[in-house]
Amino acid sequence: MDDEQVTAEVRTRIEECFARQGLMTHLGARLSHIAPGRVHIVLPHRPEVTQQHGYIHAGATSAIADSAGGYAGFTLFPADSSVLTVEYKINLLAPAAGEYLEAVGTVLKPGRTLTICKLEVFAVQGEQRSLIATGQQTLICMNGKPDR
Repeated sequence: MDDEQVTAEVRTRIEECFARQGLMTHLGARLSHIAPGRVHIVLPHRPEVTQQHGYIHAGATSAIADSAGGYAGFTLFPADSSVLTVEYKINLLAPAAGEYLEAVGTVLKPGRTLTICKLEVFAVQGEQRSLIATGQQTLICMNGKPDR
Protein backbone atom coordinates (compact mmCIF):
# COMPACT_ATOMS: atom_id res chain seq x y z
CA MET A 1 0.00 0.00 0.00
CA ASP A 2 2.78 2.46 0.86
CA ASP A 3 3.87 3.16 -2.73
CA GLU A 4 0.32 4.25 -3.65
CA GLN A 5 -0.92 7.82 -3.36
CA VAL A 6 -3.96 8.99 -1.45
CA THR A 7 -6.47 11.12 -3.31
CA ALA A 8 -6.32 14.89 -2.92
CA GLU A 9 -9.58 14.70 -0.94
CA VAL A 10 -8.16 12.18 1.53
CA ARG A 11 -4.93 14.18 1.91
CA THR A 12 -6.92 17.35 2.61
CA ARG A 13 -9.18 15.53 5.10
CA ILE A 14 -6.14 14.17 6.99
CA GLU A 15 -4.26 17.49 6.96
CA GLU A 16 -7.28 19.51 8.11
CA CYS A 17 -8.10 17.05 10.88
CA PHE A 18 -4.47 17.01 12.04
CA ALA A 19 -4.40 20.83 12.10
CA ARG A 20 -7.36 20.81 14.51
CA GLN A 21 -5.49 18.65 17.05
CA GLY A 22 -4.39 20.99 19.78
CA LEU A 23 -2.01 18.44 21.29
CA MET A 24 -0.09 17.87 18.05
CA THR A 25 0.21 21.64 17.58
CA HIS A 26 1.31 22.07 21.20
CA LEU A 27 3.96 19.35 20.83
CA GLY A 28 5.24 20.79 17.54
CA ALA A 29 4.48 17.57 15.62
CA ARG A 30 3.85 17.55 11.88
CA LEU A 31 2.68 15.12 9.23
CA SER A 32 5.57 13.97 7.04
CA HIS A 33 4.02 11.19 4.92
CA ILE A 34 0.48 10.19 3.98
CA ALA A 35 -0.23 7.04 1.96
CA PRO A 36 -3.16 4.63 1.92
CA GLY A 37 -2.99 2.83 5.26
CA ARG A 38 0.26 4.50 6.34
CA VAL A 39 1.04 7.84 8.00
CA HIS A 40 4.26 9.28 9.43
CA ILE A 41 4.41 12.03 12.05
CA VAL A 42 7.63 13.84 12.99
CA LEU A 43 8.31 15.37 16.39
CA PRO A 44 11.42 17.57 16.74
CA HIS A 45 13.46 17.31 19.92
CA ARG A 46 12.73 20.45 21.95
CA PRO A 47 13.08 21.12 25.69
CA GLU A 48 9.29 21.44 25.99
CA VAL A 49 8.74 17.74 25.10
CA THR A 50 11.51 16.20 27.21
CA GLN A 51 11.57 14.44 30.54
CA GLN A 52 14.09 14.99 33.34
CA HIS A 53 16.98 13.18 31.57
CA GLY A 54 16.59 15.13 28.34
CA TYR A 55 14.94 12.33 26.35
CA ILE A 56 11.64 12.97 24.59
CA HIS A 57 8.92 12.11 27.10
CA ALA A 58 7.08 8.79 26.79
CA GLY A 59 3.79 10.71 26.75
CA ALA A 60 4.86 12.66 23.66
CA THR A 61 6.24 9.49 22.07
CA SER A 62 2.96 7.67 22.71
CA ALA A 63 0.85 10.59 21.49
CA ILE A 64 2.51 10.75 18.08
CA ALA A 65 2.33 6.95 17.74
CA ASP A 66 -1.39 7.00 18.53
CA SER A 67 -2.04 9.80 16.04
CA ALA A 68 0.04 8.16 13.29
CA GLY A 69 -1.96 4.96 13.62
CA GLY A 70 -5.25 6.82 13.81
CA TYR A 71 -4.56 8.76 10.65
CA ALA A 72 -3.28 5.64 8.87
CA GLY A 73 -6.66 4.04 9.50
CA PHE A 74 -8.49 7.25 8.62
CA THR A 75 -6.92 7.23 5.13
CA LEU A 76 -9.01 4.12 4.41
CA PHE A 77 -12.27 5.24 6.05
CA PRO A 78 -15.29 6.60 4.16
CA ALA A 79 -15.50 10.38 3.64
CA ASP A 80 -18.54 10.69 5.92
CA SER A 81 -16.83 9.05 8.91
CA SER A 82 -14.47 9.89 11.74
CA VAL A 83 -11.95 7.90 13.74
CA LEU A 84 -11.35 7.21 17.42
CA THR A 85 -8.82 5.00 19.17
CA VAL A 86 -10.43 2.11 21.06
CA GLU A 87 -7.18 0.93 22.63
CA TYR A 88 -3.45 0.89 22.09
CA LYS A 89 -0.43 -0.66 23.70
CA ILE A 90 3.07 0.64 23.32
CA ASN A 91 6.40 -0.86 24.34
CA LEU A 92 9.24 1.59 24.90
CA LEU A 93 12.39 -0.16 23.68
CA ALA A 94 15.05 2.53 24.17
CA PRO A 95 15.38 6.13 25.34
CA ALA A 96 13.90 8.62 22.84
CA ALA A 97 17.15 10.42 22.04
CA GLY A 98 17.73 12.09 18.70
CA GLU A 99 17.18 15.20 16.60
CA TYR A 100 13.59 14.10 16.13
CA LEU A 101 11.20 11.19 16.46
CA GLU A 102 9.29 9.71 13.55
CA ALA A 103 6.11 7.78 14.34
CA VAL A 104 4.85 5.39 11.66
CA GLY A 105 1.31 4.05 11.76
CA THR A 106 0.50 1.17 9.42
CA VAL A 107 -2.85 -0.54 8.94
CA LEU A 108 -2.49 -4.28 9.52
CA LYS A 109 -6.15 -5.24 9.12
CA PRO A 110 -8.77 -2.80 7.88
CA GLY A 111 -12.38 -3.43 8.84
CA ARG A 112 -15.81 -1.90 8.44
CA THR A 113 -15.96 -1.04 12.14
CA LEU A 114 -12.63 -1.97 13.77
CA THR A 115 -9.20 -1.49 12.20
CA ILE A 116 -5.91 -2.81 13.62
CA CYS A 117 -2.68 -0.83 13.19
CA LYS A 118 1.00 -1.38 13.89
CA LEU A 119 2.75 1.51 15.62
CA GLU A 120 6.48 2.20 15.39
CA VAL A 121 8.50 5.15 16.62
CA PHE A 122 12.05 5.81 15.46
CA ALA A 123 14.63 8.18 16.93
CA VAL A 124 16.62 9.88 14.18
CA GLN A 125 20.08 11.33 14.68
CA GLY A 126 21.80 12.38 11.46
CA GLU A 127 21.71 9.31 9.19
CA GLN A 128 21.04 6.91 12.08
CA ARG A 129 17.46 5.73 12.61
CA SER A 130 16.70 3.52 15.64
CA LEU A 131 13.44 1.83 16.62
CA ILE A 132 12.64 3.11 20.13
CA ALA A 133 8.97 2.11 20.52
CA THR A 134 6.52 -0.35 19.00
CA GLY A 135 2.89 -1.07 19.59
CA GLN A 136 -0.51 -2.07 18.33
CA GLN A 137 -3.74 -0.13 18.12
CA THR A 138 -7.44 -0.74 17.54
CA LEU A 139 -9.47 2.02 15.87
CA ILE A 140 -13.19 2.43 15.42
CA CYS A 141 -14.69 3.89 12.25
CA MET A 142 -17.64 6.05 13.19
CA ASN A 143 -19.70 5.89 10.00
CA GLY A 144 -22.11 8.71 9.31
CA LYS A 145 -20.28 11.00 11.74
CA PRO A 146 -18.10 13.29 9.62
CA ASP A 147 -14.90 14.47 11.25
CA ARG A 148 -15.90 18.14 11.52
